[in-house]
Amino acid sequence: MNEKEKGKVEETVKSRLMAVHCVLYEAPLSEWPKNPESFLSSKGARKTLTAPAPFADETSCQCQAPHEKLTIAQARLGTPVDRPVRVYADGIFDLFHSGHARALMQAKTLFPNSYLLVGVCSDDLTHKFKGFTVMNEAERYEALRHCRYVDEVIRDAPWTLTPEFLEKHKIDFVAHDDIPYSSAGSDDVYKHIKEAGMFVPTQRTEGISTSDIITRIVRDYDVYARRNLQRGYTAKELNVSFINEKKYRFQNQVDKMKEKVKNVEERSKEFVNRVEEKSHDLIQKWEEKSREFIGNFLELFGPDGAWKQMFQERSSRMLQALSPKQSPVSSPTRSRSPSRSPSPTFSWLPNKTSPPSSPKAASASISSMSEGDEDEK
Repeated sequence: MNEKEKGKVEETVKSRLMAVHCVLYEAPLSEWPKNPESFLSSKGARKTLTAPAPFADETSCQCQAPHEKLTIAQARLGTPVDRPVRVYADGIFDLFHSGHARALMQAKTLFPNSYLLVGVCSDDLTHKFKGFTVMNEAERYEALRHCRYVDEVIRDAPWTLTPEFLEKHKIDFVAHDDIPYSSAGSDDVYKHIKEAGMFVPTQRTEGISTSDIITRIVRDYDVYARRNLQRGYTAKELNVSFINEKKYRFQNQVDKMKEKVKNVEERSKEFVNRVEEKSHDLIQKWEEKSREFIGNFLELFGPDGAWKQMFQERSSRMLQALSPKQSPVSSPTRSRSPSRSPSPTFSWLPNKTSPPSSPKAASASISSMSEGDEDEK
């Protein structure tokens, strides 16, 4: 940044500080301090950032510099060095909501340096031209004072702006949405402001308005009446008849029972889910154990199991123990005398050289022997 640009920035900062000094501290430009930074820090920060916005009839915070009329193009190019642009916005602001706040934010940020005055109509004017309000005028005034975009609140604002009112408050521009506002026998109460070139349009926030909020309450009146009965309000305070009071209280009891049943159902569902999870785990473990048991059983008693091998080994040992030992093959023989007849042969005697190969064969041979004895008898 060169010296020329640096000087330009310093001049801009100085002009802004002078404007703040003029507006907030009720002093003309001739009283501009030699050390503005220390002066402003000693006076404190901007009041609307740390405290509610002041009322117009309780403060003399008015610009003392010459108030020349500005065009919108001039204001957008840069504010005068001696004061901010004074922007005025008015309304009922009943049930102050985000749509109101966004409209005021737009009015506040229309120009680089602006001072936002907000006019709030009284109960008498509002009830006469628009209808009954939920909040009274004092509540609506206080709601506006605590909006961060508002610099000053004008109580009992006029329904139609007059030249005297504009001059009294040194208003440069009026901010409002561009939709014609027909009221008080006029097709558009801002028509003369638009013709004078002092009107700056803002945008409405769709989906939110005071009428919408009231419609919701009226539509769900029974719900909100029961809600407030539960919170301790009496039927008299709610303007509810005796029969309706009993009906609402009975409905509240029914709702409580439904809530209890719902809670029980939810807890039972949780319990069932936990049981199902545990049952799945148990079934899985049982399947694993059963597979293990079947495998072990097959290893022990299967076709090639250890039990069969052990049985065969023991059977072979028993057969060996039951079978007699064979006589020697080379035994000496006697010479037979010719007079003696040969000894009879007994077919039922077992062959000593060929022992039975299995227990079945042994039993078969024993049975044949018994049959032979019977024949001989």
